[in-house]
Amino acid sequence: MKRWLALLFLAGFGQAWGEDAEDWSTHFQFTNVSQWHPAFTAPYSGQNSLNPNQSSNETSDITLYAGLRLSGSSEIWINPEIDQGFGLSNTLGMAGYPSGEAYKVGANPPYQRLPRFFYRKTFDLDGEEQKVESGENQFSASRTADNVVLTVGKFSVVDIFDNNSYAHDPRMDFLNWSVIESGAFDYAADAWGYTYGMSLEWTRSWWTLRSGFFDMSKTSNSTKLDPTFAQHEFVAEFEERHQLMGHPGKLKLLGFDNHAVMGSYDDALAAGGIPDTALVRRGSSSPGFALNLEQELAADLGAFLRASYNQGSEQAFDFTEINRSVSGGIALKGDRWGRSGDTFGLAAAVNGLSDAARAYFAAGGMGILIGDGRLNYGQEKILETYYSLQANQHVFVTFDYQHAVNPAYNRDRGPVDIYGARVHLEY
Repeated sequence: MKRWLALLFLAGFGQAWGEDAEDWSTHFQFTNVSQWHPAFTAPYSGQNSLNPNQSSNETSDITLYAGLRLSGSSEIWINPEIDQGFGLSNTLGMAGYPSGEAYKVGANPPYQRLPRFFYRKTFDLDGEEQKVESGENQFSASRTADNVVLTVGKFSVVDIFDNNSYAHDPRMDFLNWSVIESGAFDYAADAWGYTYGMSLEWTRSWWTLRSGFFDMSKTSNSTKLDPTFAQHEFVAEFEERHQLMGHPGKLKLLGFDNHAVMGSYDDALAAGGIPDTALVRRGSSSPGFALNLEQELAADLGAFLRASYNQGSEQAFDFTEINRSVSGGIALKGDRWGRSGDTFGLAAAVNGLSDAARAYFAAGGMGILIGDGRLNYGQEKILETYYSLQANQHVFVTFDYQHAVNPAYNRDRGPVDIYGARVHLEY
């Protein structure tokens, strides 16, 4: 523990070092998220229900981003991290969970782990030279407009795929899982959201094609990944870049196919009694897709829209119980009121289950995040708004509010109001 703390202390000077020594770079971040909700209506609760009583929880994480340039276009990055805390109800009770900073595991004492350790190689092809700014896991560099980027190692699938400039970073923008990601994208990950794999990105002047192969969990929602890669995910994404009335935008179409030993909802129901997908696992595949749009509307205003779908006949494996999802919103910078470093965000998400999943949870089945013991089905509807205040160059304080109707798709429970505060430091 002392070793990591020393590294994180030194990382505070990393920005200056990165400017003077181009062969290596360090950056540092700290984020604390506190959330609270008052009591809400709940005539019954199950094993995976959101606590209907007044409740609060907090999470903290400290991350070091350390990189070494092996050659002009080859890099190695390592991100040791210290985590602490729990999400509300121990990260249970909503499919669109309210904090992207809360993992599916938690602990009161701080604990260390290694979420990322990867190699990146950039191949310049053609086109004009473009400047890449220094940042977390990114060297300041120049590269051609047409290029190929290979990434291999341990990282998060959503480091590469399903990015969006206005809704993707729970340390800086929205917090809700179904707003910062495409809700029905059941991406490969351990219980902390990371995995081993590789991705290849081919960029031309107005488009990028990405593909990836990633390891899935040993069992659904596990802290252990499959050591053989027998359970895996294929993912591909096409991105086009455009100008709309002089404002840049991006449209992405993503497809994925998960291959794992999964339990079918129908098989679990057919087995009788309280259904349990863990008892009917077999080799299966589960495909899906996501549409992701971002569009600048003005120099200080942007909008986003996501729509996603997965087959929904098999259990959710590594993300959450969402089979259909639509989300969208806006982000407005504070230029108009003299606070250029501030951001106001407003978003909404509507999540749904497949018919097979509805029947499973209505019969008392449990999932990764949800399971009230019974179900009076209704779409899970979430409204989120935040205001991020830039205190100085390195410190951001955010106030967040979420209103959830039918948490965990249950008309009998809620609605629930969730209030949050976030403190984020970066160097």
